[in-house]
Amino acid sequence: MRPLVIIPTYNERGNVERLIPAVLEVDGCLHILVVDDASPDGTAAEIAGLQKEKYPHRLFLISRPGKMGLGSAYVQGFKWGIGKSYDFLIEMDADWSHPPKFLKTMLELAPATDFVVGSRYISGGGTLNWGTGRRMLSKFGSVYSRAVLRAHFTDFTGGFNGWSANVLRAVGLDTLKSNGYSFQIELKYRAHKLGYRHIEFPIVFDERRAGSSKMSTAIALEAFWRVWQLRIRNSR
Repeated sequence: MRPLVIIPTYNERGNVERLIPAVLEVDGCLHILVVDDASPDGTAAEIAGLQKEKYPHRLFLISRPGKMGLGSAYVQGFKWGIGKSYDFLIEMDADWSHPPKFLKTMLELAPATDFVVGSRYISGGGTLNWGTGRRMLSKFGSVYSRAVLRAHFTDFTGGFNGWSANVLRAVGLDTLKSNGYSFQIELKYRAHKLGYRHIEFPIVFDERRAGSSKMSTAIALEAFWRVWQLRIRNSR
């Protein structure tokens, strides 16, 4: 197996300096691709320095010309990874909310299924340092998506997922419509509708260590109406 961890970034310089070594220390087979959206804080320069000085063969960087969104960053990263013959592609946040230690379990589960979902909402999973309102909103997002789309994922909205390259080829990356956090819902749903198998395993989601959250009302609203678009499109 050739696994690639894809990490989209925008103003994450305060996190990536320590996150990159922590990810690569989990397993010697792991490589990382950072997709940076022209971060004004110098995230790309930080990555380029780490690549040159420490990880020339395991760390890679795509620098994009502007803030183009989470979904398009993952699509570009997936296509880059598939083109370089990686066969298991992992989505991971840059802010430490997905602790690197959980990568070990994801790699162990990968050979037994088509894609792997890190879940906050099965036994053993959870969230740290979240207020009641944020916790309820997050759970509602998954419950709402399950009800509308009639697909069982305990963590429909979570962003810590690992994909077989064969699944990503089959879903048609260029046809994905979502670009915010609803991207996670759409990708899981499309794979489910194609009959691919998945395994969920528990993760504990932590609050970011540095920087500010990218969540906004517009992103939440996109997820709300996107699930109905997916439902209608697939009922025809």
